[in-house]
Amino acid sequence: MLANMTEDDRRWAAVMARDAAQDGAFFYSVRTTGVFCRPSCGARLPLRANVAFHESPKAARAAGFRPCKRCRPEEPPRAEREAAMVARACRMIEAAESPPSLADLALVAGLSPHHFHRVFKAVAGLTPKAYADAQRAEKLRETLGEAGSVTEAFYDAGFNSSGRFYERSQAVLGMTPGRFRSGGEASTIRFAVAETSLGALLVAATAAGVCALLLGDDPEVLVQELQDRFGRATLVGDDPAFDALVAKAVGLVEHPSQGHGLPLDVRGTAFQQKVWQALRDIPAGKTAAYADIARAIGRPTAVRAVAQACGANPLAVAIPCHRVVRTDGDLSGYRWGVERKRVLLERERAA
Repeated sequence: MLANMTEDDRRWAAVMARDAAQDGAFFYSVRTTGVFCRPSCGARLPLRANVAFHESPKAARAAGFRPCKRCRPEEPPRAEREAAMVARACRMIEAAESPPSLADLALVAGLSPHHFHRVFKAVAGLTPKAYADAQRAEKLRETLGEAGSVTEAFYDAGFNSSGRFYERSQAVLGMTPGRFRSGGEASTIRFAVAETSLGALLVAATAAGVCALLLGDDPEVLVQELQDRFGRATLVGDDPAFDALVAKAVGLVEHPSQGHGLPLDVRGTAFQQKVWQALRDIPAGKTAAYADIARAIGRPTAVRAVAQACGANPLAVAIPCHRVVRTDGDLSGYRWGVERKRVLLERERAA
């Protein structure tokens, strides 16, 4: 039956479904109202007999129709308008010395606070407050290394009270401000390098959990990567008490479909954390495209940023970025080598 549908039949089906994916592909006019709309318009559906289709707003106007005031078909699609609005709000948050209020952000956007909050979260994948908190955390990390004191740093980052800053510093930095300021030198990280069927595996953990799982061919390169990542932290190797955790990590590489039960100390930006959580939601043996992950976190246009977050993943297999493929199914783009990615997926599918 679908094979017998005409192009106009398909367009009418899109109008009835209010299919936003067809916005811009065509426009429809209604003879009885004299207006033309985009396919996703939320207005009451007209009778099919009163509808005509047009390739562009210009063609609809030439036929004597005026644009609908509800869906504004001559403007960019709603998703693009909302993305641009949220981008402007993000720039406003980033440029402000202290986080703007929800009311101020909504006023600039021309929406009610409730509507603005809903749109921002749908587009950005997090609330305006969470975005502002992430920006302050990033600014704090930068200024702690430059400011004359910790006090200067937290005021420069937009925290307006020392009590509130110290209350949240552990969650923001993963350690105390003084420890972060000194490059993490007071933190202790235990590590070991084990051999697996996929090459060398470096396992590193803080008191909170595993902070790095790195695969490679050269153990010395992996240790150097760990040192570069954690600056002046104290690295402790050859700890017999660490063997059980290392064995679990090796088991994860050899049997990736069985889960791991490893305590994880996952550190990253707010965006990276959302991407990494979405990766953990992909079932073993299944794959998802970068675009799928972008949609899952509410950022459908952030495909490239999703790919970068996958590439920054410090926990091989535990955060399964090997389950992300290109839209065409190609396996390219794996931090620890495409062949390792292929083997991990084959093991999961076989299980």
